[in-house]
Amino acid sequence: MASQSQQMVEQAGAIPFRWRRGKLQFCLITSIRKGRWGFPKGMVDPGETHVETALKESYEEAGLHGEIVSEPLGCYEYAKWGMWLNVTMLLMQVAQTDKDWDESHVRERRWADEAEARRLLDRDELLDLLDIALQQIDELTDG
Repeated sequence: MASQSQQMVEQAGAIPFRWRRGKLQFCLITSIRKGRWGFPKGMVDPGETHVETALKESYEEAGLHGEIVSEPLGCYEYAKWGMWLNVTMLLMQVAQTDKDWDESHVRERRWADEAEARRLLDRDELLDLLDIALQQIDELTDG
């Protein structure tokens, strides 16, 4: 957790999903340099909402177009660059995927079913958020 002396910076991200041939898939990304799988996220710029940031980062980091389809799924914190980052995650239904995108030279993108996503994600916070995303998707498809 952030101490009083450390700055807390807001980030927002998306858990992108789509249906292909009746199967649910999630889009994961990794930086080619680090090789750790996760979801698109980034800094919330002044005057920008969490929704706007999540959509922008999904486009820049993974070439995804779509819409946010739920209230925030939850938040997690981590330390990087000598500060604490508070990440609000949202659920994004993907309508279109670009073949080439802004960060394709530094990031890989992979569509994975639930089982593969669980194998690739190595942070408990992301696995917990994936569980919440699955509940939300279930509610969306039932209702």
